[in-house]
Amino acid sequence: MNKSLIEEAEIFVKSRLGNDITGHDWFHIDRVRKMAIHIACEEHKGHLPTIELAALLHDIPDRKLHESKADGWRIMNDWFLHSNMDNETVDKITAIIDSISFSKGQIALPSIEAKIVQDADRLDAIGAIGVARTFAYGGSVGNPIYHPDLDTIEAKQSTIQHFYDKLLKIADQLHTNTAKELAKKRHQYMQEFLQQFYIEWDVRL
Repeated sequence: MNKSLIEEAEIFVKSRLGNDITGHDWFHIDRVRKMAIHIACEEHKGHLPTIELAALLHDIPDRKLHESKADGWRIMNDWFLHSNMDNETVDKITAIIDSISFSKGQIALPSIEAKIVQDADRLDAIGAIGVARTFAYGGSVGNPIYHPDLDTIEAKQSTIQHFYDKLLKIADQLHTNTAKELAKKRHQYMQEFLQQFYIEWDVRL
């Protein structure tokens, strides 16, 4: 896998996600790429070019960013067809991206590369950046910040509820020791944020 393919992927991702307002923008992608490379180097595991490319492309077919899952994969597969990527690498990247989403609920990932990219992506979903991204996404889809009785009056989820449904579970679901160690401080930050949120919500002076 040559450098030009990585550069082509960067250009492609910036063109697709450069103006995203849901927390899945280029800066998120670049952080996941850097974190994935860091984890791989610390763990001395995985094929770095595959990890970097999968990290760069991981949100292109994300269901949240398209009308349907099929639309996202059509865009991804069109790019594969026009790139110079060999079929074996396409299959590896596809397997990684298709297996790492939280909603997929897949525990047995297909490779160490998938575990590393998933860990990097999930680390960017927690901590201070995770809090910011969560509220950005919630606002983009019209979710309220918080409603104590929301679950009893309608199906729409509040952004605060998302912490309990997903974010606070992430630290216990990571694969690599490097990611687990990095997650500790980020997890603690979210817990402290929620404590302070409820104090201010209830106007406890």
